[in-house]
Amino acid sequence: MGPHVCPWWGGYFIDNSLRRWLHNPERILTPYVAAGMTSLDFGCGMGLFAIAMARLVGAHGRVIAADLQPQMLDVVRRRAQRAGVAGRIHTHRCPRDSIGLDERLDFALAFYSAHEVPDVRRLFADLYRGLNPGGRFLIVEPRGHVTAKSFANMMELAGQAGFREQERPPVRLSRAAVLVKPAADAA
Repeated sequence: MGPHVCPWWGGYFIDNSLRRWLHNPERILTPYVAAGMTSLDFGCGMGLFAIAMARLVGAHGRVIAADLQPQMLDVVRRRAQRAGVAGRIHTHRCPRDSIGLDERLDFALAFYSAHEVPDVRRLFADLYRGLNPGGRFLIVEPRGHVTAKSFANMMELAGQAGFREQERPPVRLSRAAVLVKPAADAA
């Protein structure tokens, strides 16, 4: 765990009605997540985006809610149960130094979490390897924690991992990019 990882109990202050208004998960995810997809919410916290993803992937899709902290994953499971989407969400506890997944993904999200990872290069390599060709990765970072220069450095590392930048969607108070694994790369 890096020195800036949000403590699990801090999730209760972050995941609230103001946050859902500020960062409406369905509005942010709808352009990228569709029925039947396998999607990853990396650094899922208490499930704000994972639960929205589960609704969007539908009955035949799957969401992997991944976090380092087991307490966060416990809350995700409870909230998914209450939301009626528990059967679509698989929780995964990441090891300290990688994502630790062998799943094939259509979409990955790192919302306000990449800046907490000690080895961003490794994170991007793991995500690139896990995405299907043509798969997309939405990275969103808080302007208050991640400077324009730091985000540019992240984008450079993403390019080195093989990603191609597709767009910079507007997300309130954030720096965001949609990265694509080229369809020609079947690795």
